[in-house]
Amino acid sequence: MQDGAEEIKEIITKDLWGSIKDFLDLGVHIGQGEKSIDLTIGLLLLLTVTIVVTKFLLKWLRLIFTRKMEQEDKHKFTSVFKFINYVIYLIAVLVTLSAAGVDITLVITASAALFVGLGLALQELFKDILGGIFIIVDKSLQVGDVVEVDGKVGKVFEIKLRTTRAITRDDKVLILPNHKFISDIVYNYTQNHRTTREKVTVGVAYGSDVDLVTKILEEVANTQKQVLKNPKPFVLFEDFGDSALVFSIYFFTNDTFRDPRIKSEMRYKINTKFKENNVSIPFPQRDIHIIQPKQ
Repeated sequence: MQDGAEEIKEIITKDLWGSIKDFLDLGVHIGQGEKSIDLTIGLLLLLTVTIVVTKFLLKWLRLIFTRKMEQEDKHKFTSVFKFINYVIYLIAVLVTLSAAGVDITLVITASAALFVGLGLALQELFKDILGGIFIIVDKSLQVGDVVEVDGKVGKVFEIKLRTTRAITRDDKVLILPNHKFISDIVYNYTQNHRTTREKVTVGVAYGSDVDLVTKILEEVANTQKQVLKNPKPFVLFEDFGDSALVFSIYFFTNDTFRDPRIKSEMRYKINTKFKENNVSIPFPQRDIHIIQPKQ
């Protein structure tokens, strides 16, 4: 009796799994020979499960990767994550097809050729996006920073994934491709702190009272609004020039973006003070000796 029940159970089990297997094997046959593909219900279900699992894994990884980012930075990564998602989905599908016994050599060859072509055509775009990712991740550049790139100075007001925008000192918008921040030399005047050291250089005539010149330069710096009191401004006797004694007044300011205007105001004051104290600013001159030929 027990043997009969087990036989019936075995038959039912075999019939059930057999029916399921037959159902999963239903589909269409595409192609001929070694390159043929059996597009079955089982294969479609396997691909669906792969895509769903991949989607959840990508979402989880995205949450981990962006959990410490600010909301603005998260939005910048949207397009990058979309592109990465498509690539990972494609890889997951190809791996699943290969595991299911499908020959994917032709698909891989075509995909590789496509990606090589896209890579060559869009290599500058990819470099810019990569630069944008580095900027956001390592915080090497932030809105409000004053930077110098290729001799141009600007204050950053917008950082996007592909470009960074800055306003120059003459109110022009400077659009910088992000790859410049990883391939070129960039000066960030305000990354570590907002205070920078600047200088104004001036030449005075030989024979001038150097102590008086030093005193005048220090007074001008100390009375300038945008110049910080601490650290204190200081004067250096830079050089004996061809036509002048060269002095520089060094000062600190937290308004680096406007330093050309600060320097201009200081030069006006220095010129006025020099006139009041009879300190002359020489101009370049040459002594020419004419030698008459002997008769």
